[in-house]
Amino acid sequence: MNMHTKRTLTESAALHLFDSAKMRTKSEGSDAPLELLAKQFGEHTAEVMKKLGIQDEKLKKLHEGMNESIATLEQKAARANYAGGGNHSGKSVGASFVESDGFANFLDVKDQKNARPGEMRVKASITTATTNAAGSAGAMASPYRDSVNQLPRTRLTVRDLLTSIKIEVGSVEYPNMLNRNLNAGMVAETATKPESDLQFELKTTAAKVIAHWMKASRQVLDDVPQLSSIIDSELLYGLALKEETQLLSGDGTGQNLLGMIPQATAYAAPIVVAGATAIDNVALAALQTSLALYEPDGVIVNPADWWAMRLTKDSQGRYIMGDPQSVVQPVLFGLPVVSTPAISVDKFLVGAFRQAATIYDRWEARIEVGYVDKDFINNMVTVLAEERLAFAVKNPKALTYGDFGNVT
Repeated sequence: MNMHTKRTLTESAALHLFDSAKMRTKSEGSDAPLELLAKQFGEHTAEVMKKLGIQDEKLKKLHEGMNESIATLEQKAARANYAGGGNHSGKSVGASFVESDGFANFLDVKDQKNARPGEMRVKASITTATTNAAGSAGAMASPYRDSVNQLPRTRLTVRDLLTSIKIEVGSVEYPNMLNRNLNAGMVAETATKPESDLQFELKTTAAKVIAHWMKASRQVLDDVPQLSSIIDSELLYGLALKEETQLLSGDGTGQNLLGMIPQATAYAAPIVVAGATAIDNVALAALQTSLALYEPDGVIVNPADWWAMRLTKDSQGRYIMGDPQSVVQPVLFGLPVVSTPAISVDKFLVGAFRQAATIYDRWEARIEVGYVDKDFINNMVTVLAEERLAFAVKNPKALTYGDFGNVT
């Protein structure tokens, strides 16, 4: 019989006694016995309720102890789950605890004398139902799983220097101006006006595909979602890496793009500077571009050459590009410097990039997943990354390519 049942019986008994006394008093025509009975019953009820209050306090303490025990066990189970990198199948320790006989007896008021606050004995068998490994600790002892350690990546920024346009066709035609002959002049009355001439040619560039793929297990992708996103990002990075190389150095043969370097104007210093340094060479290349009537807007060099310039000192041993403790922006003569391994050491490319070349995106870089050959029956999937683009260097004179002369 639990506490709630005891209270219900007590209240019922009280009401029964009260009604009986009331009926008896009415039959006898006197209220005195009722008052006496009510007084005695009130004293008895107070004593009973006082005892019940004591029991309530004990029960409250027992429940508080039980809640603390459950919280401790569930926290330990949660830490074990997190350390294992996944959820365990089967009942947790907390679930086993609340379903145990000890827990059930604890809730029975009759067993209060034998119950001790905050203590329960629960026996859990180490089986596949609790550990995912027959007869052993299994996943309960699995190691902590940290984030995936990826290989380093180079910064890809050449595309940012160029103009890009989205297209809906597989090729691009553009009129290219080859020559201009402008003969504007002062004209006397009745005299013949001079003639000017512009020469164009129609050029076409076709969109080319950059793609690669890899196989992946469905189980791995389902069990470790992090790997799925890493595979996607690595495949996209591979596309961008190849694209950057093609934009700079593609030779135009076969399915290769025709890049900027093969079409750029060779560097020839327009003025003589005694003891010219690498930094001077960049300035002179920018001047050469300006003299070709294109305003330069960027510089591309190898990281080794950029740091060689960054470490240049004056006659007193001071860094000319700023204190090593300060943040130095990659800028030379107001031109942003792109440092990339995609260009060879000791080489530089200076130009008006947005005027010089245009990227035409037919398919932007994307990821596709599907079944190929026996993938379906082997629980494998094929993950494909690809993009399709065309590239046109419209103004080769806007690009100046040369070397620093440090590598023979």
